[in-house]
Amino acid sequence: MSNMEKHLFNLKFAAKELQRSSKKCDKEEKAEKAKVKKAIQKGNVEVARIHAENAIRQKNQSGNLVMNFEHQFETLDVQTAQMEDTMSSTTTLTTPQNQVDSLMHELADEAGLDLNMELPQGQTGSVGTSVASAEQDELSSRLAKLRDQM
Repeated sequence: MSNMEKHLFNLKFAAKELQRSSKKCDKEEKAEKAKVKKAIQKGNVEVARIHAENAIRQKNQSGNLVMNFEHQFETLDVQTAQMEDTMSSTTTLTTPQNQVDSLMHELADEAGLDLNMELPQGQTGSVGTSVASAEQDELSSRLAKLRDQM
């Protein structure tokens, strides 16, 4: 399973978990409100106040769970946008050079220009090859000197 699929699965799982918790808080809020009514009917104001505080606490907790879920979605949106930006810049940087050259020649031909005359030509040999051959020559001469000393 890819990372995106794992994140999506975890996000769906978290959404269900948060929805369940939110519904549970809503039920507990209703139960606390019912207890407030019963306590008021019995004339027990202090107990009614405690149940009212609990009802408000449950309502706030339910709202916080929804906000937590929205925060997770916002975080996912930011991560997705960052990944898309990274992917688009990566694909831009890995454009095949032969396709670029081909397009340049095609457009130069359409414009009636000779591209070879206007653009400087690069060296035909590569720098890496000349450095490698120089190192090889140096190693060969050192080996010859060591053999002569023995």
